Amino acid sequence: MNKNWINNKTVVVTGASGGMGKGIALKLITEHNCTVIGIARSEEKMKKVVEELGENASSFSYKLFDVSSEQNWLDFANELKENGTKIDVLINNAGILPKFDRFQNYTVEEIKKAMDINFYSAVYSMHALLPMLLESDSPAIINVDSSAALMSLAGTSVYSASKSALKALTESIREELRGKCYVGIICPGFTKTDIFRNQSESDDKAQKALNMVSTSCERMVKMIMSDIKTKRPLGVHGFDAAFMNYFGRITPVQGGRLFSAVMKASKLPLFDPVFKDK
Repeated sequence: MNKNWINNKTVVVTGASGGMGKGIALKLITEHNCTVIGIARSEEKMKKVVEELGENASSFSYKLFDVSSEQNWLDFANELKENGTKIDVLINNAGILPKFDRFQNYTVEEIKKAMDINFYSAVYSMHALLPMLLESDSPAIINVDSSAALMSLAGTSVYSASKSALKALTESIREELRGKCYVGIICPGFTKTDIFRNQSESDDKAQKALNMVSTSCERMVKMIMSDIKTKRPLGVHGFDAAFMNYFGRITPVQGGRLFSAVMKASKLPLFDPVFKDK
């Protein structure tokens, strides 16, 4: 496998303003001489990415829009065509983690928001950009999914559903495009990013516990880049993800029960909405 295939490509990265998306964008530019078009909503954060790139800033441009809107993706695709911009790679990384809670406690609006950002944003981006990608000599789609797609846990019904849908869709597309386009799925475990912003920020004990089982963002990005360079069809990263992958395949019912028991036994306030009756 030619690990240099990603060099000099034009790559669209969603969620590029922070966390893993930002890390991936920086490595693509500084280590592989790529041109990156970052997609996010915060111009302030995007400007910081530009500053961090320094002399490499000319290789990065950004568009500010809500990835959960189909029209935004159609407009973006039309803009690329009008500008004569050719793209080679699409990396869907944008995502949100709803607070841990029981299914019945989520509002329909919260459920829809999670599905829109975690699943439909990738549906819209792939549907709008695939014809352009297939014009490339080495097209690729990489969907950054989650360990939640490998096994569902109590309190993660909405998040797991959105990520499982993305995994299933990507697996089908991977076979449909076999030999025409590299399609990869990456399932990271807990990673130290701001995806936990929807959880209780004041819960220091919970945050420390999450940090203990989380992989650093820098290390996760390094592993994801290794997947991309080797065109790996499925990447599972983080020891928690490895366990979920194993139990999810071998004994999904008992595995889910075991992990739920561990969460409950931790007595972390983070999981109170899931296990404590009001």
